[in-house]
Amino acid sequence: MNNAEKKPRTKREPLIYITKRSDLSLKKSLLIRAAVILGGILCCAIITMLLTGVNPINVFGSIINGSFGTPGKLWNLLQAAAILLGISVAVTPAFKMRFWNTGAEGQVLIGMLASVACMFYLKDSMPSFVTIIIMLVASTVAGALWAGIPGFFKAIWNTNETLFTLMMNYVAMQLVSFFLLFWDPSHGYLNPLNSDTKNGWLPTLFGRKQLIIILIVAVITALVYVYLKRSKQGYEISVVGESENTARYIGINVKKVVIRTVLISGALCGVMGWLLVSGNSHTVSTTLVGGNGFTAIMVSWMSKFNPIIMVFSSLLVCFLQRGAGQIASDLGTEMPGASNIGDVLTGIMILFVVASEFFVSYDVHFRRRTEKADKEVEKNVHA
Repeated sequence: MNNAEKKPRTKREPLIYITKRSDLSLKKSLLIRAAVILGGILCCAIITMLLTGVNPINVFGSIINGSFGTPGKLWNLLQAAAILLGISVAVTPAFKMRFWNTGAEGQVLIGMLASVACMFYLKDSMPSFVTIIIMLVASTVAGALWAGIPGFFKAIWNTNETLFTLMMNYVAMQLVSFFLLFWDPSHGYLNPLNSDTKNGWLPTLFGRKQLIIILIVAVITALVYVYLKRSKQGYEISVVGESENTARYIGINVKKVVIRTVLISGALCGVMGWLLVSGNSHTVSTTLVGGNGFTAIMVSWMSKFNPIIMVFSSLLVCFLQRGAGQIASDLGTEMPGASNIGDVLTGIMILFVVASEFFVSYDVHFRRRTEKADKEVEKNVHA
């Protein structure tokens, strides 16, 4: 066949392509989320039956019981969700500015260490309410300074903030280990401090120590929401996050915004460290943050940096985590690898939640080639 007789190539439409949704009603977005989450529950049920042979209803019953089985479990769920929410809200200003703060774990630890130091040294010289205030100030400053170090280097020399803040986590852990050995060389850990005088302990409200933590985190969440959505500084954060060149063009001091925002993010992490010490543990260890500094990254991203949506995301994540623990407790004898299967189900549900956000934001199209369209293409080729 001569070159002249060869058929010209036609550009074929992709089998699957994705377009960003421009407008989607609230009703439809809720339906998409509900459908995807129901699909996740069905997937978990199938995997449970295939891997273990245990009735999925028993598994889901354990998950629900882990969070809502007793009033104490419910309050513990709310407290865990509040702590995770507070750390998620803390990293959000930096994330919205496209400063990837992966050091929340270390910043909370440093805040905890500052609070414990105040309890340790001020227990006999200050009234409790004064100690609490000093602990709050010390934790806030410590967290801000710990985050401010990589923030300063990013603003001045454009260093990699992801790696810098991540490495600062391990430095914070070693500092905590050092001071624990310094304060108690024989054991290397501290029991709850001031358990006899409760100096530096936050008061209980209506008989629940969790309630004051929940209320404080709720106030912080509301303030950060207003700060990001309604304030001039929140607007500057958004502009810097979209384009630093645009921010400079309209007269925003980018270096100042970066350093200020990172200081705020670290300070909020320090406040969460104060809450963990003064309101809950009354001590410090390298594991007390419990990985929430890293889980908060996922919660913030899942919620599209919206503090209000983070409330529900944090509740969902903590609900699944506590459900996984309850599975291991209830079904450990009759289901091999119960603790592992609980983590697997948690991961699957989180994956489906992330997928629901994808389908809300994007529309997936499949190529449709009708007979009429094929004839039209063939006619154009021969022509």
